[in-house]
Amino acid sequence: MHIGSIGPRLSPRFASSCPKTQQTALESRIWHNVVVSPAVESDLPHLSERQDPRLLRAIDAVAPGTALREGIDQIVHARTGGLIVVGETEDFAFMLSGGIRLDIDYSPAMLYQVAKMDGAILVNSDATKITWANVQMMPDPTIHSAETGTRHRTAERISKQVDALVVAISQRRDVVSLYLDGMKYVLQDIPSVLAKSNQALATLDKYRSRLDELSQRLTRSEFNGNVVLYDALAVLQRSELVSRMAVEVERYIVELGTEGRLIEMQLEETMLGVNAERSALIRDYSIEDTEESLQYVTEQVAALSHQDVLDFGLLAEILGYDRKLNTLDFPIEPRGYRLLGRVPRLPRLVVQKIVQQFGSLEEALRAPDEELASVDGVGPSRAKEIREGVRRLQESVLPDRFLNT
Repeated sequence: MHIGSIGPRLSPRFASSCPKTQQTALESRIWHNVVVSPAVESDLPHLSERQDPRLLRAIDAVAPGTALREGIDQIVHARTGGLIVVGETEDFAFMLSGGIRLDIDYSPAMLYQVAKMDGAILVNSDATKITWANVQMMPDPTIHSAETGTRHRTAERISKQVDALVVAISQRRDVVSLYLDGMKYVLQDIPSVLAKSNQALATLDKYRSRLDELSQRLTRSEFNGNVVLYDALAVLQRSELVSRMAVEVERYIVELGTEGRLIEMQLEETMLGVNAERSALIRDYSIEDTEESLQYVTEQVAALSHQDVLDFGLLAEILGYDRKLNTLDFPIEPRGYRLLGRVPRLPRLVVQKIVQQFGSLEEALRAPDEELASVDGVGPSRAKEIREGVRRLQESVLPDRFLNT
């Protein structure tokens, strides 16, 4: 049994082969008076990559709106308790004792009925069949378990011994616990999850507002030509904190199932452009400008503890600088990925070719129109669009100063 196949409704955002969520009908967006390119994609797929995909799939399989969750809710309301093992019977047949072989189509009502018996209920991996009922499960008793109740101790041992999702429903406390690979996750009631998700969204909104302020300040410094390492690290740090808070909200959305649609829409709008901004920032200011370097820096920053993310010296070291540098006084020059990426309708490949041609943002802005138009993929028409787009960006952050073109 593979946990990836659990559940009749797996959200596409957690499928590894699914395409990235496409940007909705937003042709453009004002981001603190800065135009953001319509090519920016949603960051939700990037959020799911930061979490344990098997646990997310397990939570998604029992989220509100699924048939399995409906059956579990009926058991909770009836206060009968239950032990449900989701997987292929042959994977754990060696620990079965007694029971009734059913092999019938799954339905919430039938799950509730067979839960009236004392034994465990076996459901196949895609939750379409109830294969056994009233089964005594006999996992290895030598496997350590921190649980005290018989049902929950059995559930934890089963999850440690075989590859299966085990759902333990407490008879007295109305608590639903998921066990997977020895991990335990307690499902909360919908009102509690909604309250926590709304609180997390409010915090995320504050984090995003601060990120926008720092990003605008960095843009202003780029136009003025006085960027210091501290400015870039501040934006990198804040974008990482925003992503981490968004991961928390995403977990709540998974647990809410169909009840989390509005929360997901708010999260997607709040996170629009964060990943693209971070990637462009890393390409602009890391010592090495390669795809491998971008991947390395992204992974290293994501792996930092919360305390380490606050350490500018460590962030500078990940970007390739000396950790002992005074970030407030160390001048750096952007390559141009970040600012040019904000020009509307300018493809990333063209941005990359412009950066490769001129080497820095300052040289690209100073280049004559004919030289800019000579870059592969630009041409005279797009060169004018780039100039106009950059001019608008500059006017938005420097109202009294304009490009001399």
